Amino acid sequence: MANHEDIFKKVISHAKEYGFIFQSSEIYDGLSAIYDYGQNGAELKNNLKQYWWKSMVQLHEDIVGIDSAIFMHPTIWKASGHVDAFNDPLIDNKDSKKRYRADVLIEDYCAKLEEKANKEVEKAKKRFGDAFDENQFRETNPRVIKYTEEIDTIIKRMSKSLESNDLEDVKKLIEELGIADPVTGSKNWTEVRQFNLMFSTKLGSTADTATDLYLRPETAQGIFVNYLNVQKTGRKKIPFGIAQIGKAFRNEIVARQFIFRMREFEQMEMQYFVPPGKELEFYELWKARRLAWHHALGLGEENYRFHDHDNLAHYANAACDIEFKFPFGFKELEGIHSRTDFDLSAHEKYSGKKLQYYDNEKQESYIPYVVETSIGLDRLFLAILSNCLKEEELQDGTTRTVLSLPPSLAPYKVAILPLVKKDGLAEFAEKIYNDLKIDYNVIYEEKDSIGKRYRRQDAIGTPFCITIDHDSLEDNSVTIRYRDSMEQERVSLDVLTKIIDEKANMKYLLLRNHIKDLLA
Repeated sequence: MANHEDIFKKVISHAKEYGFIFQSSEIYDGLSAIYDYGQNGAELKNNLKQYWWKSMVQLHEDIVGIDSAIFMHPTIWKASGHVDAFNDPLIDNKDSKKRYRADVLIEDYCAKLEEKANKEVEKAKKRFGDAFDENQFRETNPRVIKYTEEIDTIIKRMSKSLESNDLEDVKKLIEELGIADPVTGSKNWTEVRQFNLMFSTKLGSTADTATDLYLRPETAQGIFVNYLNVQKTGRKKIPFGIAQIGKAFRNEIVARQFIFRMREFEQMEMQYFVPPGKELEFYELWKARRLAWHHALGLGEENYRFHDHDNLAHYANAACDIEFKFPFGFKELEGIHSRTDFDLSAHEKYSGKKLQYYDNEKQESYIPYVVETSIGLDRLFLAILSNCLKEEELQDGTTRTVLSLPPSLAPYKVAILPLVKKDGLAEFAEKIYNDLKIDYNVIYEEKDSIGKRYRRQDAIGTPFCITIDHDSLEDNSVTIRYRDSMEQERVSLDVLTKIIDEKANMKYLLLRNHIKDLLA
């Protein structure tokens, strides 16, 4: 576990040192669980948005995108259930005065049991070598079975208690498991109580006439209240989808694990409108499509898994998460939900406006059912960053830090590095820089030794370094260095763009995803 914690600390440290993520308002000692994206973080984040938007909207003729407002009519949140049901179970420790989510304390306890089971598996792997059958071992080993059954019993009991709002039993479960305050070890807990996560604000010029509003806790409702506008103006036939990228806000009780759980975050969501009775068919389809999208990034298929929800939300008849193996274990990266017709029916009831779709083929009107895919952009950023950050030992005994990002997602695709600033090399390098920057995000560096510059570009994930030397002025060639292999190759300027394009152009990542999508 300590090793995982050390890895995570390195990710956080690297993010600040190389301009990816800063603590918001840091010079004023910051705000808890709110972060700013630095110059390299903003580029990576924008590339992730582009990958999602292009693959979701551009490559699907039945999906369009919108951008709805953060401020919305307050009755929307009453209709959606957020005013009454958007709560987390809160518990305080009387000795440490620290506040926790009761369900997270229980889930962390289960994660430790899972880790114990995994250690048994790892020991067996070393003992049996190539002959080891992991699935068979998990199904037959008494210790692993014991841990797995215990986890299952705990999660089912917690889910049932939360669903029935039996908060007394949630506290009993914490006490029975002997769960202690992670900071002090104290087991002196308060009662569990519900805490609404929405931030409230005011709209109006004077206090006595101001309207109470909420900062949106999700982007989905902006899609639902615009569904009919989009359907009519876009002349869309069901099934069709509406996609959106935008900020959401939740007053998390315990915001932790860096950018994994924040109070201001960004979502990439798509709501797919389908005929009643077809929703579970499309739910399975989008499960396969979304997993294919993640696999196309090349972060390792073993780092993803589906987790079906035991405790369904009030609007869903099926739900699962795509979990990713972060340094702190498998956690939710994306949610896929069959939301039934709950949202549109609720908005029709509360607004008094008809939100039905007329199906010409069936000659009937109905409220569409919805399949949702929702991914946290910040969590995706953390998944990419933590997976791609590596310490490599080199043949000469030294080490290098490299961020092996997929080239099309890297903040900079190319670094232009004149060997020296004199003898016309800088001018030659600047010409190459100006030629390439039309098509790619390019960085120019002339300070420090060439070795230090290579290391700096490795650390921010730049896939190509172009070095200009004195021979370049004579033969119109440059040395291209490849980040992942560190190999260097002398190439003519005539083929430089082709070499870069074949790796760094996002169309190849999109094509890889689209092929996986079709196969899925």
